[in-house]
Amino acid sequence: MVKIGTIALPEFPLLLAPMEDVSDPPFRLVCKENGADLLFTEFISSRGLVRETEKCRRRLDFFAGERPIGIQIFGGDERSMGLAAAIVEGTKPDFLDINFGCPVKGIVNSGAGAGVLRDLDLMVRLTQACVNATSLPVTVKTRLGWDEESKNIGEVAERLQDAGIAALTIHGRTRCQLYKGSADWTLIAEVKNNPRIHIPIFGNGDISSPEMALEYKERYGVDGMMIGRAAIGNPWIFREIRHYLQTGELLPSPGLEERVSACRKHLLSSVAWKGPVAGIRDMRRHYVHYLRGVPDGPAYRKRLVLLETAEEIGSVLDEVVAANRGLRFQREPVSLVNYHEHCAL
Repeated sequence: MVKIGTIALPEFPLLLAPMEDVSDPPFRLVCKENGADLLFTEFISSRGLVRETEKCRRRLDFFAGERPIGIQIFGGDERSMGLAAAIVEGTKPDFLDINFGCPVKGIVNSGAGAGVLRDLDLMVRLTQACVNATSLPVTVKTRLGWDEESKNIGEVAERLQDAGIAALTIHGRTRCQLYKGSADWTLIAEVKNNPRIHIPIFGNGDISSPEMALEYKERYGVDGMMIGRAAIGNPWIFREIRHYLQTGELLPSPGLEERVSACRKHLLSSVAWKGPVAGIRDMRRHYVHYLRGVPDGPAYRKRLVLLETAEEIGSVLDEVVAANRGLRFQREPVSLVNYHEHCAL
């Protein structure tokens, strides 16, 4: 068993990464139903929460079925981070997560996200402000360092643990790498093996198949792993990994009916939560992933992104199933190269 404060998780938990414009409640719920053990909201600006902007307040929402769930915030000044932590506590999530890993230029230039990697003292102060402002467990997600010359994650882990965090997730790239190249888990393993570290250490970066998950679990010894881009349009990756870790056997690849059923459930949840206009609009980015490998998939996607009602979309999804009934998919490692680079990953 792995514990984050008082939150009890299964052995080697699988975490769904917080992804900007992706990991909203409808997407998270589909992943939860397919085996994700721990969920995070999209990241939320601490200043936006303090100013009570509608977008930021909306991102505090979560469904009861998502627990355990953490609300992730970012920011670069202690006052707003402390105030935001107190606001988050009022919504009663299971924990609070701090984003010190977003590499996007606008966030970094504001002195937040991965921009804080250049000032470790500030990172500690921001973390301490959150820990002091809430009774919730506080966790952090960050990167190896700013660049190749400043991979200071070992010192970061020790100092953040001393500041009171309950768990640490490490993405195996520097800020300057963005999402290029391969994630390096060797320094993540060094943090995990540091005798001073007693909090759970979760690894993140490039996990795209059950075989890779088992290999990295055994090679690097982390307490669990976070999966982001590989879960987009592929929420069953969590149950596939869990089954493989427990049995050494691969589950059959989901059939077309299951893929379409998950897409339909995601759509209806999106419409119910966001309303018919935003709910349908925001689903358009997901069809390419749910229908990956379907014959004439691009033609179906072109139709789907133009439709404006759930009923019309449902009819096209019915067509997809009727035209390809019995279609079998070959299992292939999910390629992460062409995924949109979501900044909170």
